[in-house]
Amino acid sequence: MTSVPIPIPSRTQFVLEGIKNRILTGQLTPGQALVETELAAQFGVSKTPVREALKTLAGTGLVVMNQYKGVTVRMVDADMAREVYDVRLLLEPEALRRSVTRGASLDTARVALERADGATDTAQRSLANREFHRSLYVSCGNPLLGRMLDEVRDQAALVSAVAWAADPSWEREATEHREILRLALDGDADGAARALHSHIASFVQRAFPEAQGKGEPE
Repeated sequence: MTSVPIPIPSRTQFVLEGIKNRILTGQLTPGQALVETELAAQFGVSKTPVREALKTLAGTGLVVMNQYKGVTVRMVDADMAREVYDVRLLLEPEALRRSVTRGASLDTARVALERADGATDTAQRSLANREFHRSLYVSCGNPLLGRMLDEVRDQAALVSAVAWAADPSWEREATEHREILRLALDGDADGAARALHSHIASFVQRAFPEAQGKGEPE
């Protein structure tokens, strides 16, 4: 008998998405304590869905659960950034190359880029940016590869949120996004992959220069 995944209750999902959004848009900052009773009051639910949501977020790497310190938003440092971006550098350009080679539609990427350009605040722009990157690899033809990138997607967004708070670089990255998409739409799979690799590498080099020289790809 094949087991069927148990869906997350709607209240837990509601709280999960709410906390995640606050973390990835900087409303909840790295190291900040996440108190169940306070969150339950804010979301108008009992502590149970909050507790379950925090467990799920711990599994994705966005929060840390400590027996003595409780639950906190994950801290971001150079080592954490290097680990996450190493994975992206190894997998994401290849996934994009495969998407382009397969002739996959990139309409979602185009829409996400337009949403990012028209965003009126950091939160909207951050969410559009995440969707842009995901749309580049989601049609790579290898579901496992897509899921692996999905697993680091939130952690990468957390790194970005911290970096953007210190040094907003939206315009530069938007220009790089447009070039990546142009190459992809032109069918230049290798060129798009190289541009994406350069885009990812240059971001972490600018934001966390101390992460260099510790084993990441050149």
